[in-house]
Amino acid sequence: MFQTTKNSDQFDAISPQDRAMLDRINAYAEQVLGDIDPQKTRISFQLDKLKPIMQEIADEKGMKLEDVFIKYMDLASVVSAKQNALLKEDFDENGLTNFVEMS
Repeated sequence: MFQTTKNSDQFDAISPQDRAMLDRINAYAEQVLGDIDPQKTRISFQLDKLKPIMQEIADEKGMKLEDVFIKYMDLASVVSAKQNALLKEDFDENGLTNFVEMS
């Protein structure tokens, strides 16, 4: 119903290389974390599960593991903020703003 033509807009703010890295880590996360509830699972557990792919990327790019983690968190934040902005825009366009503000 929402974001039918805007799905790719969420990645407009990041470079193709950064998007590839983000997509790679997210795909790996789906494999190793499965259906866990991120709200109920310790961050340290989640990060430990992502460490192998982040280390692989760090080795490929000649970066420190910590730098890959920071870059991943930054990119995820940018995409999340863009998704929230697009969702708000969709709500506004569909007259649902007042409904959202009531909750």
